Amino acid sequence: MQTLDAIIQHIHSLQSRGERYFEEGLFPAYRRNPLLGYSRPDTTIFFTAIIAFTLRSIQHLLSSSSQQLVEEIAQKALQNYPLFQNKDGLKTYNFWKTKPSQHFPNGHIFRHFDHFRIPDDVDDTAMIYLTSTPTRDELLWLKQKLTQHANLTHKTIQNTYPEYRSLRAYSTWFGKNMYIEFDVCVLCNLLYCIYHYQLPLNQHDTDSLTYIRSVVETDRYRTEPFRCAHQYPRTVPIVYHVARLMGAYEIPELAPIRSKLIADTKHLLTLPQHPLDEIVLRTSLLRLGQRVEGREINLLLERVGNHDDFYFFIAGLLTAYENPLLYRLARSPLFHIRWECEAHCWTLVAEYLALRHVFD
Repeated sequence: MQTLDAIIQHIHSLQSRGERYFEEGLFPAYRRNPLLGYSRPDTTIFFTAIIAFTLRSIQHLLSSSSQQLVEEIAQKALQNYPLFQNKDGLKTYNFWKTKPSQHFPNGHIFRHFDHFRIPDDVDDTAMIYLTSTPTRDELLWLKQKLTQHANLTHKTIQNTYPEYRSLRAYSTWFGKNMYIEFDVCVLCNLLYCIYHYQLPLNQHDTDSLTYIRSVVETDRYRTEPFRCAHQYPRTVPIVYHVARLMGAYEIPELAPIRSKLIADTKHLLTLPQHPLDEIVLRTSLLRLGQRVEGREINLLLERVGNHDDFYFFIAGLLTAYENPLLYRLARSPLFHIRWECEAHCWTLVAEYLALRHVFD
């Protein structure tokens, strides 16, 4: 069995030192569609930011040598953030490099068409704010910027359940011409940032919490995860994000779903799961204060090495279309690009081992 120190060391070794496709400090990632035989190296900031965030969240639970490695990882990640900042210098961030736009990098087709260029997004922006040192003025500016792109400010969401269309919740995307989208995982990351920096709450925040609570209460996050989270369209990552937010902050609006989320997660652990999904579910229970029982961790870790078929989030090539027929087609894996990152897989393992140790 690999020790936690060995895993942190391995993550550290995976951070780019300036290899082809990946600037120094980025973690290599790949976008794939197995049904189409599609695979490309992907120069994105997102994995790098979420790895830095996750490791920082457990840093205090690590040995002094591992704490130092986490600090080095985070600092090297930080150096890359300007490459992904808004093209006009605003303090929002993009999934891909922006000056010039390098959407679908290292590809052959999509990168040549402006149609596939994406605006800055809430997910990357929240994670970068959480792993850097924004000023109070920058944080308040971001809060105001978010309201400008929330539902019903200028546009109304179409691709959601009818009863959610009146919610003034935050959208995944910046960009004045972009459609409105609700993604429960993106909202959890954004609200984590808002609570972390103790920013003033408003109706956009409470309506976003209403959406999160409702998709769990109604069981939609289990029966139709794609409609609840276009970027994270599986139940397991939804559980993970909601549990992480609830574990970090006491949020009255989410208290009613706590017992259901715990019960659902325990039930999911009785079903066959990819080993990394099992680890994510176990981590979710730990975040919710639950002791985790089950198989020996070394038996689980033996299966983690095969991470090639594990993906955390996707891009749906048809989710931007509001035509009902195209939206139905958008659910098909044929139109999904999956992102994979070895370093993030091991980060999820490190997170679980560190949190599990607290309960041992």
